[in-house]
Amino acid sequence: MTDPGIRHRRVRLGRLELHVAEAGPADGPPTILLHGFPESWLGWRRQIGPLAGSGLRLVVPDQRGYGLSDRPRGLEAYHLDRLAGDVIALADACTFEKFRLVGHDWGGLVAFWTASFFPDRIERLAVLNGFHPGVFGPYLRRHPGQVLRSAYAGAFQLPLIPERLLTARDGLALREMLRRSARPGTFSEADLDRYAEDWRRPGAVTAMLNWYRALARLPRESNPPRIAAPTLILWGRRDPALQPGLAQASLAHCDRGRVQWIPQATHWVQHEAAAEVNAALIAFLRG
Repeated sequence: MTDPGIRHRRVRLGRLELHVAEAGPADGPPTILLHGFPESWLGWRRQIGPLAGSGLRLVVPDQRGYGLSDRPRGLEAYHLDRLAGDVIALADACTFEKFRLVGHDWGGLVAFWTASFFPDRIERLAVLNGFHPGVFGPYLRRHPGQVLRSAYAGAFQLPLIPERLLTARDGLALREMLRRSARPGTFSEADLDRYAEDWRRPGAVTAMLNWYRALARLPRESNPPRIAAPTLILWGRRDPALQPGLAQASLAHCDRGRVQWIPQATHWVQHEAAAEVNAALIAFLRG
């Protein structure tokens, strides 16, 4: 993406370096956008211009393991506590005392976790088709239909085989996953080619899968603190992977939250309903 309004740099966070894209006025309200699987900072390509144009100062990283950012080895490197720590370290590196935080999919899990454990840093929280990590296990036990929708995450726990399947034929399986889970035409061939550039990087797919593997295998806080920041959950109701009930269950962890449903959108709500999502985010984040 060669938008002249977007600046790129690498930010060192201790032993880790993240690639970040930045846009918007330097004195605007600080806002960090977190992408999900299997995207990168490009997952926000339809939001960056409008949000920056509204006056928000945007910092949009490739999260650890993704894109041009570092890919540490080992499951422990992808524990939720580490991922949330990256968000806070990135905010510190940008000298953000407090900031707005937005996440989609896996970025939403990290955003919820960060807001739970660093309440003094998060001014506003917005999550798009992503759930609070504390709700998933209990929700699965009560809703067997979600177990079926999440079967792919179980397959990702296998060693080596998922990597081979996902990287074969220039990432054909990942390309098809995006195509089939979205409304027709959501992802162009050019979009998928850009993502595939990142998937082909050495160790990239293993690092991306390690997010899932770490969530399933490593211990984490079972009863995280409630979220104090004002919270907006935007949810495409036609999500084939996540039931809408996960949005309501996540809302129960928030002191001041609401859900805004987007009926015709799937999991890829920020792409399919970009105008509606952008308007909702600007109104909420600028409020």
